Amino acid sequence: MATVFGAESSKRPHRSGRTSRGTPARAIGSGRDLGRGAPSPLNSLIQEQIIPRLLMAHSNGMARGRVPGVLSVDPADAASFSALPLDLEADELLDVVEGYIARGVSVESVFVDLLAPSARRLGQFWEEDECDFLDVTMGLWRIQEVMRQVAVRHPPLGTGGPGLRSALFSPVPGDDHSLGALMLEEIFARNGWQTEALINPKRKELLQIIADRPFDVVGLTVSCDCPNGLLADLISAMRSVSRTPGVQVLIGGRMVNANPAIVEEVGADGTATDARGALALAETLVSRSAFSSDPLA
Repeated sequence: MATVFGAESSKRPHRSGRTSRGTPARAIGSGRDLGRGAPSPLNSLIQEQIIPRLLMAHSNGMARGRVPGVLSVDPADAASFSALPLDLEADELLDVVEGYIARGVSVESVFVDLLAPSARRLGQFWEEDECDFLDVTMGLWRIQEVMRQVAVRHPPLGTGGPGLRSALFSPVPGDDHSLGALMLEEIFARNGWQTEALINPKRKELLQIIADRPFDVVGLTVSCDCPNGLLADLISAMRSVSRTPGVQVLIGGRMVNANPAIVEEVGADGTATDARGALALAETLVSRSAFSSDPLA
């Protein structure tokens, strides 16, 4: 996946556009950066109204307890699946995904190895003029809806506990494409982190949340073109207001993937190419930070 990127059971997204929880499953959504230049009215409608309403909606389905899968999606299956969101409706797409889960594929692999590459492929279709904007947007909406339903139907088994590591995930203010941040919030939560995600945050809101509550990690996704100076200033401001000394800041997204040197230029702590890499990097950085700050170490 091309991004790096709490806390009561079954906590739902707040109307402010923020979600928080410990480890329970939560609705997921929002799309990748598919725009060229100024956003179209349709793009604004989908990103600012339709998708947030989906995220805020309570699911009517009951979570079903199942034995968690341990298998991974086969790359050939992922390749075959990648274009299906253009042709299948959301319920049909969900049936395909549930088939993988029924065969023992883990929910994490469904997110990381199936849905994320499909979303990335749709973005490539748009960039290469193989599909029009409406087709790609509807395909992304279907992926988002499938992610939301899978998260609700297959919650993680654990409920967390005291002393959890905590993380906040957000697109850079001004970037309204939240799919990457929300997907990775789900992966971190399923691995025992106390997590929170923002949707279309303002800079002031992001900084206020970081100042109000301690987070071990803050993950920013950068899908739009953001000047290095603005990103560096934001990261500096985040560090200055953070309640956590030595907070670890991870960045990722299209802009970072195109130039990984940005990580050092803007003062971030790291990046990763997919969710598993982001999780491993975050755990390493937080453990290292805790060890270095321990006076007995």
